[in-house]
Amino acid sequence: MKTLRDIGEDALIERITALVPQAAGPAAGPGDDCAVLDPGPGSSSLQLLKTDALVGGVHFLLEADARAVGWKAVARVVSDFAAMGGRPGHFLITLALPGDTAVQWVEALYQGMGDCLRKHGAVLAGGETSRVPAGSAPVISVAATGMVERERLVLRSGGRPGDVLFVTGTLGGSIEGKHLHFTPRVAEAAWLVAHCKPTAMMDLSDGLAKDLPRLAAASGCGFRIDPAALPVTPGSTAEGAMRDGEDFELLFAMAPETAVFLLDQWAAVFPDLPLTEIGRLAGAGEGDSLSGGWDHFAAC
Repeated sequence: MKTLRDIGEDALIERITALVPQAAGPAAGPGDDCAVLDPGPGSSSLQLLKTDALVGGVHFLLEADARAVGWKAVARVVSDFAAMGGRPGHFLITLALPGDTAVQWVEALYQGMGDCLRKHGAVLAGGETSRVPAGSAPVISVAATGMVERERLVLRSGGRPGDVLFVTGTLGGSIEGKHLHFTPRVAEAAWLVAHCKPTAMMDLSDGLAKDLPRLAAASGCGFRIDPAALPVTPGSTAEGAMRDGEDFELLFAMAPETAVFLLDQWAAVFPDLPLTEIGRLAGAGEGDSLSGGWDHFAAC
């Protein structure tokens, strides 16, 4: 009998989503950074839906600063809205905790969530609490709604051969604490979709080695990258930049003629955030291959 470890996360998602009814005509179904619902032709905006979960011992160490964990729990979802060109709105938080969890820890957790919600103009709408058996890890589940203007929506699937590949910021080093203190690239994504819209975009949560092939496959493309061009976080390595994961930077593709404008403007608009060209999309079945990155079930 096959196990989750045998097939991995992507194959599992493909198998289980085929077993249930899905929304009729969604703008983006399972597999993109967010689900997208279309209210109808009379609406100028599309609704974004996202859910995410943090598990103690997997996404954070149990001794980690609770306020930083709370920030991360919300910021991961905000980052996904940004990757679609959108903005966050209303959040639902579910906590499943051991009964001996300190009240002070939970309060600090929510202070961190509040920090991130306030910074990005989002609000808490509700939630749920539950007990887990003694000795079990704490679980923080976040569900949220967001919005994106219809003409500014970016999916993973719009890339074309020859499009230039870019990443924001630096990659690698998440294990050193970066994964608790990242800034979702909401402002940068909003500027991109308004001034030089990418053809495909996602946020880097599982590592470039895992996420770039996903974007290329969604676009029906291959890819070529220059490993020497990767922007490595100080103290990390090129290997870490490729495979560590939890960078939460933007990875996007852009038509070459638009990329010229982008490179001319970026430093003036975002002087403190590097933007790096790392390669190009190629034809289907062409180009490089990558392995590694984070897979929940391969790592168990």
